[in-house]
Amino acid sequence: MAILRFRIYWEDDDSIYRDIVIKHTHTFLDLHKEILKSFEFDNKHKATFYRSNDKWQRGKEITLEKYDKKYVAAPLLMHETTIGSEIKDTNQKFIYVYDFNKIWTFMVELINVNKEESYKTIYPSCARTEGIGPSQYGTKGLISEKLSEIEEKYDLNADALLAMGEEGEEGETSEDAEEETDDTSTEDEFKIN
Repeated sequence: MAILRFRIYWEDDDSIYRDIVIKHTHTFLDLHKEILKSFEFDNKHKATFYRSNDKWQRGKEITLEKYDKKYVAAPLLMHETTIGSEIKDTNQKFIYVYDFNKIWTFMVELINVNKEESYKTIYPSCARTEGIGPSQYGTKGLISEKLSEIEEKYDLNADALLAMGEEGEEGETSEDAEEETDDTSTEDEFKIN
């Protein structure tokens, strides 16, 4: 079974990307869901893929559903179309558009084909994350939610950090710390003799 590795770039900044590994038998619906999950987007909006070429021109459309718009040719549907059936080149490209109001656009490029699947990986899966992805409904801070939760749990605010001091326990000076190390070394000498 072929394992395909796609690199999904955000159109506005190609240093922000996600690598997704997926079986060639999965559908474009599976890829759509994994892209949204990897960029932390919800699944509430319209979406479509376009088969593309090296110049990133839009070709055949593979859409989530048939929308009320004029199509040049009838689109394929994501849930019916396997990814392997649309791979025409070893470096196949697709354009993925999500939320037709905001027009989030991602460039999807096949970067690797592997014949052996990893028993540790559940496919499809995000194998690599680079950069802070765009925020779907606003701005993302540089501090992640997990770090904020840790700060709340341990109350790591500026006052708590200052109270800890620079060395050792609160109120302990560097001389006290040196005396403790001297005392333990003499105790160890007596035990050896």
